[in-house]
Amino acid sequence: MAKRRSPDIIHRWEGNPSVMLEDLSFQCADISNAGAIKIDGQYILLVTIQNLMGHYLIYTARSDDGYYFNVSDKPLIAPLDSGEYSVYEEDGVLDPRVVTLEETNYICYHALSRHGFRVGLAKTENFETVQRLGLMSEPDTKAAALFPVKINGKYARLERPGERSSIWISYSDDLEYWGWSEVVMTPRGGYWDCDRIGTSTPPMKIEQGWLIIYYGVKETSGGPLFRLGAAILDGDNPAVIVGRTNVPILSPREHYERIGDVQNLVYSCGAIIEPDNQVKLYYGAANSCICLGTTGLDKLVEECLQSDRGY
Repeated sequence: MAKRRSPDIIHRWEGNPSVMLEDLSFQCADISNAGAIKIDGQYILLVTIQNLMGHYLIYTARSDDGYYFNVSDKPLIAPLDSGEYSVYEEDGVLDPRVVTLEETNYICYHALSRHGFRVGLAKTENFETVQRLGLMSEPDTKAAALFPVKINGKYARLERPGERSSIWISYSDDLEYWGWSEVVMTPRGGYWDCDRIGTSTPPMKIEQGWLIIYYGVKETSGGPLFRLGAAILDGDNPAVIVGRTNVPILSPREHYERIGDVQNLVYSCGAIIEPDNQVKLYYGAANSCICLGTTGLDKLVEECLQSDRGY
C-alpha cells in the first residue's frame, strides 16, 4: 500500500515525539516548547519543563544528529528566588528563543508571575551556565526573539506586546532600553490565523530576507486551535512583509498534537537551517512533548511568495 502524502508542508519525523516525559531522569508535570541552535555540529534544545510544583524551568537537551536527545537532569535557567526580579519569575521561566549575536549566545525567555508575562534576557557561553541580563520588556509582552545581527546599526527583536494579537518589531542601542516600535504582522480575518499571532522562531537570514515561523490561533467551539505558518520579512526593513503563507505549514493532526495538557496545539520556539537547506523545526505538541518536523527551505520560500493577499 502506498504511503499517504502528508497534508502539511512540514513533514513529521517518523520517530516523533523526539523528547517525552519518559526520556527524563526525573519526574515532572509536562514538557512544552524548546528553543533550538546548532553549534560546532551539536544540536542543542532549550526545553521548557513544568515541575511537580507547577513551576516552569528551562533545561538543555543535546544531540549529535538532531533526532535523538539527552536531557540534562539540572535546569539551565530556574526561577529566581531572591533579588529585584524574583517577583516576576515566581511561576517560572519558559519558552526560550536562542540566537548567536556578535559571537554571544543570547536567550530570550518568558518570565511568568501573578503580574503576568515579561521578557527576560540571558547569555551563555557553553549552555551549562547563564548570565542574566535582566527583564527587557513592559508587562504582558510575549514571544520575543532577537535578530542574529544588528539592523541598520541597532539591535532588533520581534515580540507580541500587551493584550494585542499582532507581531511587532522594536529596536535598541544596548539590549536594555527598547523603542522605535512598529507593527509587522496582524491576524487575517477569514484565515487560519484570524484571532491572534505571535513569533515562533527567531528570524533566520535567507537570500530573500528574514524567514520566520509564527503561530496563529483560531478560536473554535472546542477551544483555541494553534497552527504554524511562515513569513519572509524584508532584509533591510523587517517591518515590511515580502511574503506570508496563506495556509498553515503545520497543523495538529496526530494524537500527540491533539491530546495533552493543551489540546490541538503545535507551537515552536526554534528551527535550524542545515547546509543542504533542509529546515529542522522543533515544536511542542499539546504542551506534552517535543517533536521534529522537516521540509526544504525552497518549499517554505515558495509558499510564502505565492501568497496573494492579506499581509
